[in-house]
Amino acid sequence: MKNKILITGTVAFDDIETPFGSSGKVIGGAGTYIALASSLFTKNLAIVSIIGEDFPEKEIKFLNSRGIDTKMIEIIKGGKTFYWKGKYHENMIGRDTLSTELNVLEKFNPIINSEFSSSEIILLGNLHPFVQNTVINQCSNPNRFIILDTMNFWMDNALNELKDVVEKVDLIIINDEEAQQLTNESNIFNAGNKILKMGPKKVIIKKGEHGSIYLDSFHKYILPAFPVDSLVDPTGAGDSYAGGIAGFLSTKQEIGFNEIKEAMIFGTLTASFCVENFGVEGLRNVDYEKLVSRLKIFKSYIT
Repeated sequence: MKNKILITGTVAFDDIETPFGSSGKVIGGAGTYIALASSLFTKNLAIVSIIGEDFPEKEIKFLNSRGIDTKMIEIIKGGKTFYWKGKYHENMIGRDTLSTELNVLEKFNPIINSEFSSSEIILLGNLHPFVQNTVINQCSNPNRFIILDTMNFWMDNALNELKDVVEKVDLIIINDEEAQQLTNESNIFNAGNKILKMGPKKVIIKKGEHGSIYLDSFHKYILPAFPVDSLVDPTGAGDSYAGGIAGFLSTKQEIGFNEIKEAMIFGTLTASFCVENFGVEGLRNVDYEKLVSRLKIFKSYIT
């Protein structure tokens, strides 16, 4: 039996512009990307989130078709779903937020059901640290493995609450700029070591097209990114990376250095499919077999 994964994060609408075109209003949100990525490895997972009545039922059915339990996605009658509109710069790294409408997200108070409160893997997608803490406090498995994703916005606006969450997690996944901001360290390895002293046992620092770095008290590991031929939309790449890691780890009975290294490879590959199309379309059309074929190509680059 594969370990259960509990995911919290936004289920939302995105409207994305890049130098290659625009998506129009499509489904997105950290919770959606994470769950779709994790579902490539397991069908024993659930999202806790909140949406408005305007979120299409066919998309909920699509999530269900991928084995994702949506019973903990609260639907607010007459409410509107969280909406984000953004425009990427020419380099596809920087982006400007054109519009953010929190809508029902302002009322989000996650309630974890008894089926998933005992989950072995908890993935806290990018949300207010207070909400992330509320999820942790409802999870009863003493041997759970907690993965945290966060962003610089919470470092600017809820730093103490964020530090409280960071202290409780097993693995934190953040990008290089966020790691530097959280620790006031310009050197990425020093930043990683400082984060380990804050409580997490393991740290992954993402460096975009330059790959990712892993640190714990005994190990360091550097993994390059997969060289995609066609970068269309980077939205959700980090969430897909985290979801791929959680999905892979859910298939393992223990989580040591070797399992993390393999999980990072699968997270990288999952993210590489995500960025090849707008929104979740890259993940909509991928399956485990496609992932494994790309794995063979990737391993020929890194070994």
